[in-house]
Amino acid sequence: MTSKTDIAVDAAAAAPAIAKARESQGLRVLAVLSALMGFASISTDLYLPALPTMAQALRSNAGAMEWTISGYLIGFSLGQLFWGPISDRHGCRFPVAIGLVIFVIGSGGCALATSAEQIIIWRIVQGLGACAAVVIARAMLRDLYEGARAAQMMSILMTVMAIAPLVAPFMGGQILAFAAWRAIFWTLAVVGAGTLAALFILPETLPPERRNREKLGRAFADYRMLLGEPRVIGYIGAGAFFYAGLFAYIAGTPFAYITYYHVPSAWYGLLFGAAIVGIMTTNLLNARLVTRFGMVGMLRAGAAGTALAGLALALTALTGWDGLIGLAVPLLVFVSLAGFIVANSISGALASFPNRAGAVSALVGALQYGAGILGSGLVGAFADGTPRPMACIIAVFGLGCALCAWLFVRERAPVSTERL
Repeated sequence: MTSKTDIAVDAAAAAPAIAKARESQGLRVLAVLSALMGFASISTDLYLPALPTMAQALRSNAGAMEWTISGYLIGFSLGQLFWGPISDRHGCRFPVAIGLVIFVIGSGGCALATSAEQIIIWRIVQGLGACAAVVIARAMLRDLYEGARAAQMMSILMTVMAIAPLVAPFMGGQILAFAAWRAIFWTLAVVGAGTLAALFILPETLPPERRNREKLGRAFADYRMLLGEPRVIGYIGAGAFFYAGLFAYIAGTPFAYITYYHVPSAWYGLLFGAAIVGIMTTNLLNARLVTRFGMVGMLRAGAAGTALAGLALALTALTGWDGLIGLAVPLLVFVSLAGFIVANSISGALASFPNRAGAVSALVGALQYGAGILGSGLVGAFADGTPRPMACIIAVFGLGCALCAWLFVRERAPVSTERL
């Protein structure tokens, strides 16, 4: 007969193998979540080098091609308002699968399009499908981890996501060098199908007993309720203001660097890449420091930094002090602080209402990308051929980010329990 002592010894001997297997499963899950969250970047960045070729092939103009980006953002921001509640009601895996199917269809439609107008429509479809992957991946992360650990894992995912803007344009250029521009969209379709197959690795993170059984029609009432909660609006507002400044940077720097300061296009890529490296660095720092200083502390530090960087940017742009360097350095600091703001603002908002993780994630994403449309639109509306409008707009949004983080975000008791 086996004694209790023998059982204890066997269990102790098996513990390392069990821990190793669990860690391996966790890494596979993290890899799939990274792929899901990467759809936001790769769906746009991969085909950027092909825009001039597409305009020529479709006998269109640059403005129409730029609308293909806007169409994607419209679908991506609005779609999140629906995918979040759907995941709260039906779990996470099935809605993600449906979203990926829609993404594959949209990618194929872009590849077969014969006009810019058709591509704009199919890009909206692409955005509607891609946002399901991103918004539900955030909710799944919240289901698996809590508190500072959730913010830590979010930082790791954001670091992985930051690699996409570095490599996607290069990959798109290589595809264009060996094939027609349509091959880029077929590549996106293949990526979507491959990620769909990888869903078998993911467990269902939202068990039936924790699902929201209310009708989907109540989703917008939930959004109104969430927007009335100061503990949520502080996190959402900080992230949204930052995203508005970030997209103002994306829209304004090509003209500020290349047209105004005559930076060669190749060097612009290096400046853009330096900002991405900065984001990766701060995400890694946040992953290490958030367990020590907490989400609120790291968020407030990052938000204060964006306000200071924005004010320095406005000052150098208005005075012309130190020329290109005076503009590029505060811009680099502003964008790099994403690592302290994005992960903590998302994780903090999700932690405020764990039973509404899908709805909160959807609202966060919709407002962030909606704010991004606002930021880029304002840069275009006030453009005067100088970096000044962009700099002032970024400064205003940086101040808004800091005010939300310091006035509305409240300290919460640290939670270290991990559910995986």
